[in-house]
Amino acid sequence: MELNSIEEKMNKTISVLQENLAEVRAGRANPAILNKIMVNYYGVETPINQVAGISVPEARLIVIQPWDASLLKEIEKEILKAEIGINPNNDGKVIRLAFPELTEERRKELVKDIRKMGEESKVSVRSIRREGMDIAKAEQKEGTITEDELKSTEDKIQKLTDSKVAEIDKAIENKEKEIMSV
Repeated sequence: MELNSIEEKMNKTISVLQENLAEVRAGRANPAILNKIMVNYYGVETPINQVAGISVPEARLIVIQPWDASLLKEIEKEILKAEIGINPNNDGKVIRLAFPELTEERRKELVKDIRKMGEESKVSVRSIRREGMDIAKAEQKEGTITEDELKSTEDKIQKLTDSKVAEIDKAIENKEKEIMSV
């Protein structure tokens, strides 16, 4: 049985969690919230960061400057459609996204959402552990591995799971601090 494939699946789960956390608006301007926005560029759905320069000149401001000025309206429309909670301000040359201060209530909502994401990631990691354990038990029943090897493999899978759960907890804790301290 391959421990590497189990670790790879767990790492992918953590990677998805980190991408999702990056998209959570913490009161500071973070270009990652635009990652999922696609723009129709001459008939092709294209990520916004491939048709425009995205910069953060101030802590609460993102400036989007399309390389083709005809895309301004399209970008503005897609940002509104994405419902990121910020209205774009189009001045004819660039689009500005001004991030408002987060209220205490909104911060608490975001923290709840983040904790939920963390729990979902932990469930995913634990299900990967269960799959690995089941495979190891099946191999032991087939006689491919001994009972001692089974025990050793289960211990390794459990240690790997514990370390990944701790990694998830740390990521959630850091994001909570970021949101509550802004």
